[in-house]
Amino acid sequence: MKYRQLTKEQFESLHEEFARFLATQSIDVNEWTQIKKENNKVAEDVMNVFSDVVWDDVLTKTKYVEHFSKTSVNLFKFDENEIHRIAIKINWDINLLEQNGFEWLMKNPMDNSVDIFKGSKSYISERNLEIFDLLEKGSSLSKGEIFEYFNKLIS
Repeated sequence: MKYRQLTKEQFESLHEEFARFLATQSIDVNEWTQIKKENNKVAEDVMNVFSDVVWDDVLTKTKYVEHFSKTSVNLFKFDENEIHRIAIKINWDINLLEQNGFEWLMKNPMDNSVDIFKGSKSYISERNLEIFDLLEKGSSLSKGEIFEYFNKLIS
């Protein structure tokens, strides 16, 4: 497996797509029920292949990811050949995970207590695997508004 198997909730939310995937594998609903009952290994393999297809599709479309902690933010933008990162560190007691802390940062991005660093690097491994790794470590998919906001401020 390239990534990890989708969770039960993810499979449930993608049940129509999974049904279409099974159809492309010439597996109808009755056959799938039988496979799940009689051959758990084959069922796991089919679910793993579907999971990789879904992850690859999502990750290929991903352009931005962000990770917030109490006093820092890491914003990522993924180009074809490079990862761009903006790291923000707050040097006083504030909680960016709370609405008022986040709003303070957005209104005071150039405050003396805010350190902003920017950098870029080439991918060490495959692009999608690096994005997946960040997601598995707690980052979230993003539309990129916060990255672009800070990128304009510091460029």
